[in-house]
This record gives sequence, C-alpha cells and structure tokens, in this order.
Amino acid sequence: MSLFKWFIPLPDEKQQGRFTDLRSEMILATIQRLENRIRERFPESGLLKVCVEFRILAEELQGLAQGLIPPIWPVRIVAFAAAFLLLGLVMWALSQLIEHFTFNAEGIHDLLQSTESAINELIFLGLALYFLIGLETRLKRSSALRALHRLRSIAHVVDMHQLTKDPAHVLGKLSETATSPERTLTRHELTRYLDYSSEMLALNAKIAALFAQNIDDPVVLNAVNDLEQLAQGLSGKIWQKIMILDLADED
Repeated sequence: MSLFKWFIPLPDEKQQGRFTDLRSEMILATIQRLENRIRERFPESGLLKVCVEFRILAEELQGLAQGLIPPIWPVRIVAFAAAFLLLGLVMWALSQLIEHFTFNAEGIHDLLQSTESAINELIFLGLALYFLIGLETRLKRSSALRALHRLRSIAHVVDMHQLTKDPAHVLGKLSETATSPERTLTRHELTRYLDYSSEMLALNAKIAALFAQNIDDPVVLNAVNDLEQLAQGLSGKIWQKIMILDLADED
C-alpha cells in the first residue's frame, strides 16, 4: 500500500464512478425514450425524423467514444519502435565519434564540425520524436473532432425545426401572410414541441461530454465546451418561447 493511501482515504472502488461518470447506456436510453415521446405526440413531424437520426448517430458516437479509451497498440508499438531506433542511431553515431576521435589539431577540428552537425541532427531528432510520441493522441483527437462536428450539425438542425415555432402566432398576436409557414399546433402542443427540442439539445451535449470524459486532451475539451455553450444558447432561445407561453397561460 502506498503512502498516498495512508494519508488520503481513497473511495471504494465498487462505488467509484457510479455517480461521478456519465454512463453512455443511460444517455442512449434517455434518447430512445425521447424518441418514443415525440412519436406518440408528433408522429408525422420533422422533429421525430431528426430524433431518429440523432439516436442512430448517438449510438455510433457512443461506441467511438468508448473505443478511444484504450491505447491504439499498433500505433503505439510502431511509434516507440521508431523512437528507440532513432535513439539507437544517435548512440551509435556518438560511439563512432568517440572511437575515432584523436587529441590533435585535426581531431579537434573534426570534433567541432561534427558537433555543429550533431546539433542540427538533434533538433530534427527531437521533432521526429515529438511527432511519433504524439501520433496516437492526434489520431484520437481527429476522430473526436469529426464526431463533435456531426453533433454540432445536429444541434443546428434542431434549432432550424423550432425556428418557426413562434408563440406570438399561437397567442393570436400576429396575423398570417401569404408566405407564412403552416402552423397547426395548439398552445399545449407547441410547449411540448419546444420542450422536446430543448431536451434533444441537452442530450446532444451529453453525448459530446463522453469524449471529454474518455479523452484527456485539451483540444477535445475545448471543442466539447464550445458545443455545450452552443447547445445552452440554442436551448435558452427555446425556453424564452416556453416562458412566453407559460406567462400567457397565467393571464
């Protein structure tokens, strides 16, 4: 037992992560339940079609987020093998230099030339090692960013579907024009429609949060934060409409 365990009690391993980590299966179950709720109330709506595609995408991205947790062993093995090969080459070059070095004017002159070349080679070697060691992280980052881009697109699609759901028309405060979109929802139906849209945006952000939970990468974390802020902003507009409908009911 380490000294750390003596001074700071660690949580029970059986309980650790039960209520502190996002559980992807619960998120997917919530998305499925939301899809069923939309189907029961709006079976012919475009929002249902969006939710169906969102559920399929969420299942795919959940698997991707889980797959990014373990190491990519082929990439890791090749990277470390190449790194050791480069280091071995440097050690061999140093051994050759020491073996053929002589303490005379010509030897010192050759040593100075070799040192200048070695400095340049070490710079390139450092860049190569940095590239190889970070290759796995960059591959995971690329996959996560592509997934987050798809989630961002879904969020904008949800926003487009609620864009024309204006409470003012339901409350009879605006008159229709020849190019006005068809509006058949009642006040209660419109409230539920907007509520479902807000829930879908929140679940979208939770799927994105799986990548921040499973990948310790600042670039991915920033992308997830940006997506969460986008979802919160779009959801805030929706809740403004819901509040208008609620206040109208009180009147």
